[in-house]
Amino acid sequence: MLATPLLDRLAACGFVVAHDLLPPALAARLAADCRALQQAGDLRPAHVGRGSQRLRERALRGDSIRWIEPDPAVPARAELLGRLDALRVALNRHLLLGLADIELHYAVYPAGAGYVRHRDRFRDDDARTVSFTAYLNPHWSAEDGGWLRLHVAGGPVDVLPALGTCTLFLSAEVEHEVLPARRERMSIAGWFRRYRELPLS
Repeated sequence: MLATPLLDRLAACGFVVAHDLLPPALAARLAADCRALQQAGDLRPAHVGRGSQRLRERALRGDSIRWIEPDPAVPARAELLGRLDALRVALNRHLLLGLADIELHYAVYPAGAGYVRHRDRFRDDDARTVSFTAYLNPHWSAEDGGWLRLHVAGGPVDVLPALGTCTLFLSAEVEHEVLPARRERMSIAGWFRRYRELPLS
């Protein structure tokens, strides 16, 4: 779980990169789950926007996704969700964010595909508060590309999508993009969401 200095960095800088948030064995099992879903044809082309503004445009976003939900047959998902719920509690205690839940999906980008610069929070909905990514690509090198580029104060920060690397960043503040890779790229993307109305107790 994230140590207090990393939570402090998230508050101060708006982002943090973590290499020990997920145990290597769990990251590998999640990668296998994502691959199995892809091979079964259970991923669907992703869209941008929502409602009447929702559209499919590969020039903007080239991945296919599958929302992650608990499944007794796939213990790795329950372990992931449990770890992230514990992180949600830690974020609330340390940063007082009022986070209620998290939504997650697998994402697979074919070689050459990316996602243009954007923010994760919708203009008409401020529920998404902290964005999360986890990378599922073993034996990934800088030559493979596919960097996550975070546009932050001081200049862009590039994150290599190697197996087990995770990021957290503020959804409303940090613009980011997925740069094209030379080979297929797998990840988990999600958002810690706050209460629409903070509870009284």
